[in-house]
Amino acid sequence: MHINWLGQSCVKLQTKNLKDEDVVILIDAYKPAVGDFPRSFSPQIALYSAGEDNTATLSQDPFVLSTLGEVELKDTMIYSLPGPNDTVVFKVLAEGLTIAHLGRINHKLNTETIAKLGSPDILFIPVGGEKNSTLEAEDAVATVTALEPRIVIPVAYQCDTDPKAEPVSEFIKNLGLKPEATDKKFIIKKKDLPQEETKLMILEKNY
Repeated sequence: MHINWLGQSCVKLQTKNLKDEDVVILIDAYKPAVGDFPRSFSPQIALYSAGEDNTATLSQDPFVLSTLGEVELKDTMIYSLPGPNDTVVFKVLAEGLTIAHLGRINHKLNTETIAKLGSPDILFIPVGGEKNSTLEAEDAVATVTALEPRIVIPVAYQCDTDPKAEPVSEFIKNLGLKPEATDKKFIIKKKDLPQEETKLMILEKNY
């Protein structure tokens, strides 16, 4: 699986189906007010955690999910679960990996949603703080502790398209894990997951 962070809470997952065909899943492609961001995308699947207003242009008529539910599409299972303040969070099963994307939540998840998310292999968690309406560092750390993922990837922190957000350094300090930097594209297979510890990956913005 290839993973790109595009700024804000926007993530692109490139996975393979059982026919070895590429499947692109785009999550939270909301147009920022400032900074560099693609004008359009061509995913097969588009997921939105906070409705479909102010979203980037999508071509090739992808499947779009922005409400509660579940769907199996192109050998990928997707669950959208209730988050705080009428948002949704996503659980994606693809290539034997379980991915949780918490959208732009600004409060800790309730126990029912935590139970449904389980312990994901990869967790995307927004850590930009109150200034950009996402989790403060302490609540983000508590959420990581509750979910016990194998890999943590923070999103929605300060970058050119989200200048008012808190820098990722506050989350890193509170989490207490040494971050591992990656190239602009992070590639992961199930066999490469850490077995004992949780790893913190800091992705370089790649649009």
